[in-house]
Amino acid sequence: MRLIVAVTGASGAILAAKLLEQLTEHETHLIVSDAARAVLRHELDREALPAAFRYGEDDWSSPLASSSFVADGMVIVPCSMKTLAMVAHGMSSNLIGRAADNVLRMGRRLVLVPRETPLSLAAIENMRLAKMAGAIVLPPNMAFYFGPQTLDDMVGFVVGKILDALGLPHALYRRWEGPATLEDET
Repeated sequence: MRLIVAVTGASGAILAAKLLEQLTEHETHLIVSDAARAVLRHELDREALPAAFRYGEDDWSSPLASSSFVADGMVIVPCSMKTLAMVAHGMSSNLIGRAADNVLRMGRRLVLVPRETPLSLAAIENMRLAKMAGAIVLPPNMAFYFGPQTLDDMVGFVVGKILDALGLPHALYRRWEGPATLEDET
């Protein structure tokens, strides 16, 4: 698959790093915002993430700026509230917004991983508008049914959900199979 991954300045750079680790067999085009670089330094003590191609948020000469660039999908992870608003309102004020607009206009999958809590009414409305435009809104909510023991287990669950939304197989978490019965426990 040919995928665009955008990283914005919201907390949660670990999610982007884990996702890109899972996408090494795919053609990845990475856009990192200026604010995301600061978050990467703070949260992961690094500035770079692995990808086949890399772009800055103001790289308007990038092929991603054109709807003639055919991507199978795009993930914005973490997605800041500023970027969410840009996507929800069809604003292309940087390469992330432009690429997201192109993906939606071409009927491709756009997965937004908004990382903010609690949510304002404006953020909720922007999620609604993004969903109506065709985006998949995937907040990084935790699950506990699979018995996570580590931070990596929790991150893996969210990244697994992102891969599910893209239609990609993975083994990052144990899927729900229903409640255990008394016979299962003996």
